[in-house]
Amino acid sequence: MAYSVVGKRLPRIDAPTKATGQAMYAADMSLPGMLTAKILRSPYPHARILGIDASRAQKLPRVKGVLTGQDIPRVKYGFTFRFPQFCDEYMLAVDRARYLGEGVAAVAAVDEDTALEALELIRVDYEELPFVLDPEVAMRPGSPLVHDLAEQNISVHMSHNFGDVQEAFRRADHIREDRFSLQVQAHAPMESHAVLASSDPSGKLTLWAAKQSPFRVRYALSRTLEIPEGMIRVIRPALGGGFGGKGEMMSLDFCAASLARSTGRPVRIVYSREESLCTTRARHPMIVDLKTGVMKDGTLLAQSCRIVSDGGAYMSSGPIATYVATSHLNLPYRLPNYRVEAYRIYTNKQPSGAMRGHGAPQPRFAMECQLDMIAEDLGVDPLELRLRNAIDSGYVAPNGYIVPTSGFKETLHRAALASRWEQRPTQNPNRGTGLAGYTFLCGNSSHLWDTKGAMSSAFVTLQENGTVHLVTGASDIGQGTDTALSQIAAEELGVNLEDVNITAADTELCPLDWGTGGSRVTFQAGNAVRGAAREARRQVLEAAADHLEARPEDLELVDRRVYVKGSPGKALDLSQAISLAMVQASGAPVIGRGSFNQNAMLPDFGTGMGNMSFAYVFGTQVADVEIDRETGQVDVRKMAVFHDCGFAINPLSVEGQIDGSSIMGAGYALTEELERRDGATMNPSFLEYRMPTSLDTCEVISGLVESLDPGGPYGAKEAGEGLMVGAAPAVANAIYNAIGVRINELPITPEKVLKALEGRGD
Repeated sequence: MAYSVVGKRLPRIDAPTKATGQAMYAADMSLPGMLTAKILRSPYPHARILGIDASRAQKLPRVKGVLTGQDIPRVKYGFTFRFPQFCDEYMLAVDRARYLGEGVAAVAAVDEDTALEALELIRVDYEELPFVLDPEVAMRPGSPLVHDLAEQNISVHMSHNFGDVQEAFRRADHIREDRFSLQVQAHAPMESHAVLASSDPSGKLTLWAAKQSPFRVRYALSRTLEIPEGMIRVIRPALGGGFGGKGEMMSLDFCAASLARSTGRPVRIVYSREESLCTTRARHPMIVDLKTGVMKDGTLLAQSCRIVSDGGAYMSSGPIATYVATSHLNLPYRLPNYRVEAYRIYTNKQPSGAMRGHGAPQPRFAMECQLDMIAEDLGVDPLELRLRNAIDSGYVAPNGYIVPTSGFKETLHRAALASRWEQRPTQNPNRGTGLAGYTFLCGNSSHLWDTKGAMSSAFVTLQENGTVHLVTGASDIGQGTDTALSQIAAEELGVNLEDVNITAADTELCPLDWGTGGSRVTFQAGNAVRGAAREARRQVLEAAADHLEARPEDLELVDRRVYVKGSPGKALDLSQAISLAMVQASGAPVIGRGSFNQNAMLPDFGTGMGNMSFAYVFGTQVADVEIDRETGQVDVRKMAVFHDCGFAINPLSVEGQIDGSSIMGAGYALTEELERRDGATMNPSFLEYRMPTSLDTCEVISGLVESLDPGGPYGAKEAGEGLMVGAAPAVANAIYNAIGVRINELPITPEKVLKALEGRGD
């Protein structure tokens, strides 16, 4: 079908303000009388807090407020309050500090220098406690307990079994068992964490916060501050990236709000780069033991998986990461018999939380690498092995995942063609090509979270001048969803993109939206916006129908005009039609409301059964690498990425997501790791934390496969997190193709490459 606005390569609506430096981020904002706050952090990975004396800091001139764990309500925080067992963290340490860098006190002063000086005057009496940093060691009897009630330091345990795994292994012609180790990766967005909080004389709080999910932060603040949600407003200014790391409430949000209330003055907290890297959240490191049984032609029969993930000191979103890790191995291949045992372990380290892919990249790395190993064992082409096992539309996985549409096979074929797979290097010992498949979800059911209403909702108001005001709670964190949602509204209402003005991510002005995470915005918020626009469109067409002496269903709304189908001369300008609708409604504005909360089954964490999402995306990534055998340096020369996005609302944005995800995945594969020693992070800056830069980027061939999902707006699915999932195994498989040595531990550094070559005798 031909569309006027959706499906077009249109520039992002926020591009001019960002390109010219006019965009206002939380750290840029200030208010009269504003104070600067800083947080005092534990110097120990595990210590009992015997006492805190802040009297000297309180007496320091220009200090206006001090906050310690003794001053806060005894309400523990968790990623979701729906399950109390997942709430284990105070916003400042109360009795014990459980990781090096955990906040124990906060100071608000008239300037940053005074706040830092005041931190040095706070005396904290600690009793150092034994600590544990290795998750497998932490599980052993007698290891120090991070939380007293967590036996063997297990924060989450899931055990799921589908089919008859034991019998399937007996029937298998070939079985492989391998261990894979995945490191801790930092979100490292360009914008650090920041918040500005203000309290008015009534006690009402307003926060301008670098957050992906303002409504969830409002709810968490209400619970932990013990004040009504109606007394809290959270506004998301321009946001410079999040990747999952800005989805939760954190200490800075709580401390800024508390200090603003106690001092009566605005309070701003901006984390240093070191604080953002070392004290917020990070990707779960995982150890994956994978056993797979196949027939001699490569048909998958059974798989047994054991996952141990390092959760750090607190729960965060650990249950979701654990479930996604266990469940996503059911796709994109037919796997009739499957069992998994997954443990998330407390350690005395920075907490692990949601990060792009949220538990999916780690086991996917293991499976895609092992599939290549199995292909070699059987003498089968890795591409052919995947094609033999790839799912089709309508597939129902053993764990209950329902796949309305799948373009996975097409992505395999097109990626192979674009990368010239059949001509991949066989003679050049330094060049290699590898591929990997991937899958991800398109949002999840609201029943998992604290929201009682729709996961997404939107308002559309038609102005008498023919312009459109879109109001959505969804949060654009740099991925371009404000533009995509505006395109949807424009398409439905027959206007141009520039005719749509958007207000987003303000808990007081916007309707409820769960926020940005789980690749849900285009699918879920897009459906809500489309519903709201259609409701407004209906009102206009009904009013115009009387004037044009036609039925509403016989009218078209295109190019800012309402006309009778087949008789374009019989028409009204959109502004005229809107005025007629307002007259018919006694002057009431033309407003459409839309919401989306399609019923997906809440997964049963006990059995693993449940359809977590409304749709699933699929794709294939092919990496071309070159290796210097003298230095061990790996250079990713090219990546071909073919993604089943359902329908591309804005192909330009989707291609941008493909480029960014590919480079981020290459960094995960080769360079990125928070290096820790005795609980301390040894590379706490962008100088030392080795993300790929513009000099490290490679050519990326983007390909969009449009499977047109029946539940998505215009058939759209996600195009963000899934793109990250297949990059690392594609690079690892390419490295093996180049040097014939398999490295199962990320990142694949030059040192590991050289060691592997030495072990082989090269």
